[in-house]
Amino acid sequence: MNIQKIFTTALCGTSTCLCFGQDAQSTERPNIIYIMADDLGYGDLGCYGQSLIKTPNIDRLSSEGMRFTQFYAGCTVSAPSRSSLVTGLHTGHTPIRGNKDFQGGDYPQPENTYTIGKMLQAGGYATGCFGKWGLGAPHTEGAPHKQGFDRFFGYNSQGLAHHYYPYYLWNNQDTLCLSENKGFKKGVYAPDTIQAEAIRFIRNHKDRPFFAYLTYVIPHAELVNPDDSLAAMYKGKFPETPYKGVDDGDMYRKGPYESSQQPKADFAAMVARLDAYVGDIYKLLKELKLDKNTIIVFTSDNGPHVEGGADPHFFKSYGALRGVKRDLYEGGIRVPFVVWYPKNVKAGTESHHVATFWDVMPTLAALTGTQAAENTDGISFLPTLTGQGNQVQHKYLYWEFHEQGGKAAVRKGDWKAILFDAGNAEKRRMELYELSNDLHEDHNVAQQHPQIAAEMLQLMKEAHVDSEAFPFIKTSLFELGK
Repeated sequence: MNIQKIFTTALCGTSTCLCFGQDAQSTERPNIIYIMADDLGYGDLGCYGQSLIKTPNIDRLSSEGMRFTQFYAGCTVSAPSRSSLVTGLHTGHTPIRGNKDFQGGDYPQPENTYTIGKMLQAGGYATGCFGKWGLGAPHTEGAPHKQGFDRFFGYNSQGLAHHYYPYYLWNNQDTLCLSENKGFKKGVYAPDTIQAEAIRFIRNHKDRPFFAYLTYVIPHAELVNPDDSLAAMYKGKFPETPYKGVDDGDMYRKGPYESSQQPKADFAAMVARLDAYVGDIYKLLKELKLDKNTIIVFTSDNGPHVEGGADPHFFKSYGALRGVKRDLYEGGIRVPFVVWYPKNVKAGTESHHVATFWDVMPTLAALTGTQAAENTDGISFLPTLTGQGNQVQHKYLYWEFHEQGGKAAVRKGDWKAILFDAGNAEKRRMELYELSNDLHEDHNVAQQHPQIAAEMLQLMKEAHVDSEAFPFIKTSLFELGK
C-alpha cells in the first residue's frame, strides 16, 4: 500500500458540491471552523453531562446543531491524533504515530503528505491554523506552511505548549517575542493572543471561503489562568490539593509545569475560558453575517489528562466511560463532537453514528466539492449531518499507541478489543468487550469468545502497516503467546 499516493486534482470549478448541488465556485461554499480542544474529556461539557463546570456557548452549539455520542479521536495522544485528522488515515497508516522529538521540535510529517489544508487550498479556500500544531517544527518539512496552511500562529512545538505564559510564539515561520513574559513575569496569556489572531483571520477573509483550524491548547496542563472574572468563578469552589511544579530556576517555562494552588478551580476556569472563546467565534459570525453559511465543529484531540494536578476523576471528565489520555479504553479515545451548521444540520439532534477523525477529510471533501486523498481510511458522515443519502458504516475502526509497551485496539460493531504489551511476545494479552452491554469495559470476555478475539487480532494485522519512523511491531507478531 502506497499511503502517499493521492489524487491532487481539485473538483472545485469543474463539478458541483456533492451534497447540495451548488456551484463549487459560488459564494455558497461554506466556511469551515474546526475547533479542537487539547485533552478535553468526553464528559467535560455540559451538553455531555458535566455539572460542575458551565459551558453555555458550546452547549448552545449542541442545542442548535448535532451532538455525536460515538465519535472517536485519531489516537489517545496529541500528535498522532492530529496527523490522523489532517491526513484522513488511521494510526496504522498515518505518517505520525506518536509524540516524538526531532531536533528540538516535533517529528515532522513528510512534505508530500496530502492534508485537509492542501485539499481546501486547492479548492480556493484560505487556510489558517491557530493554536498548537505539533506535526513538525518551522525548519522542517512538517511545518504548517508546507502542510497546506497559509497562516499559522501559536505553539509550533508541543513542549512549548506546556506553558501558558511562554517567552515566545510562532508567527508563520518567525518567532514573536513576548517580552511581557520575560523572567517570571505574566503579562501575556498566550491563548488570549492566539484567539485574537484567529478572529483577525476570520475578519480578513469574510469575503472568501476560509478554513479556520483552531487548535486550542486549553485545558492541557499546565493548569494556569489569568487572575480575572473567569478564574474568580471557580476559586474556592472545590476541595483542593495544591500541585507543586517548577516556579523558578533554569527549568522555568522550559519543560515542567508550573504550580497550582487550586488545580481543580484552575481546570474548571480553563474549560470556562475555552467555552468563552467559542462564544467569541459565534458572536463574530453573527456580526459578520456569516452564520448562515459557516459550519463549526467542536471536538477534542483525545481523552482527559492527569498531569499538572488535573483530577479527571473528580470532574468525571470521561463521563460514563473508562479511561483517560494514553488509554485505548473508551475514555481515552471517545471524544465530544458537536457540529453546528444552521443551513443544513437540524437543531437539537443527537447521532449515534460511529465515526472518527479520519472521516473528517472525506466529509469536508463532500461538503466543499474538493478531492479527498485516494487512500483515505475515512468515510464521509455528511449523510448523517444532513439527513440526506445513505450513510455508509465502517467495517471496523483501528488505533495503535506507541507507549507503555505498545497497544492496539479495534472496534467492530459493538465489539471492542485491546491488545496490551504488543511489543512483548511473552507478555502480550488481549481484552475483549461488548460495548452494547458493557460500556465501561469492566468485563473482559476474550476467553468466552475466542473466535471473535481471533477475528479482532486478524483485523489488527490487516490494519497495521510498518513504519520505519515509528517502529511498532511486525505484522507477523500480532498473535498471542508468540
